[in-house]
Amino acid sequence: MIHLVLGGVRSGKSAYAETWIAAQSEQVVYLATSQIWDEGMAERVTKHQAQRPDHWCLIEEPIQLANQLDTLNARDIVPAVILECCSLWITNLLCQEEPQDIAEHTKALLAAVSAYQGPIVLVSAEVGLGIMPTNQLARRYGDEIGLLNQKIAAVADKVTLVAAGLPLSLKG
Repeated sequence: MIHLVLGGVRSGKSAYAETWIAAQSEQVVYLATSQIWDEGMAERVTKHQAQRPDHWCLIEEPIQLANQLDTLNARDIVPAVILECCSLWITNLLCQEEPQDIAEHTKALLAAVSAYQGPIVLVSAEVGLGIMPTNQLARRYGDEIGLLNQKIAAVADKVTLVAAGLPLSLKG
């Protein structure tokens, strides 16, 4: 089961995704894409960690998500996975010193997600409801995350939009 959970900043999307994946399996792998750039980000990461069950396995991977999913999928017992989050992953790809081929990474991620044998929930920001950004990087980010969200939604069994802590089923 592939489940995409979308929402804005502080929408409740992470809490919703965590509750959903916990209901799928006792064995959960939290695949974290965030990198700590400043004190504010460190506080967010600490807060998220404190909310998660202690028995969940944490894998921190800012770029190579497809490889991590393929490795988990090769286990004898395939764990449930929460991938948090696709929007930070796109940021990581855009901000690397060496330019990253986002199309290739996206293709690999979609293949790994589609082949995954356990339940997986992917968390992503819905950024298409705001104004058009005035700078090139912000416009590219909006374009890339919007396209990625559409591609994941196409292969997902279930898509949920969370706003003000309330889930709205868009698919499945």
